[in-house]
Amino acid sequence: MNKKSIITILAILIIPMLAFFGLTFNKGTSTMAEANGKPQIIKFSSTMCLECQELEKVFKEILPKYQDKFAYTEIIVDSRDDMKNNMIKKYNVTLVPTVIMLNSDGTQYKRIESAIPKEKMEEILKGLK
Repeated sequence: MNKKSIITILAILIIPMLAFFGLTFNKGTSTMAEANGKPQIIKFSSTMCLECQELEKVFKEILPKYQDKFAYTEIIVDSRDDMKNNMIKKYNVTLVPTVIMLNSDGTQYKRIESAIPKEKMEEILKGLK
């Protein structure tokens, strides 16, 4: 085999691997908000989930209005580190998107396991205390 053939074979093997790791490497980083006695919203999502992307649009519209009223935490489940695994187990998350809403005393107020319209989300947020 000549040098050109070896380089071609290596390129055929290595380029797809690099593309895979580049596309799946933790695009989004999880953010953990401090509750400080406020109600808390924990959103579990994935970068490859279409419903998660729809729900993200809803939250981007709503968050500015309510940012002082509750703590918002986003968990991107694509990469599995210990903090994420503990949160996934703690709230028994089996699918994404999942939104867990906790009252200021830490009790669970609502659990949503799909994308919902902005109006419905605002209605639910009004009951969060």
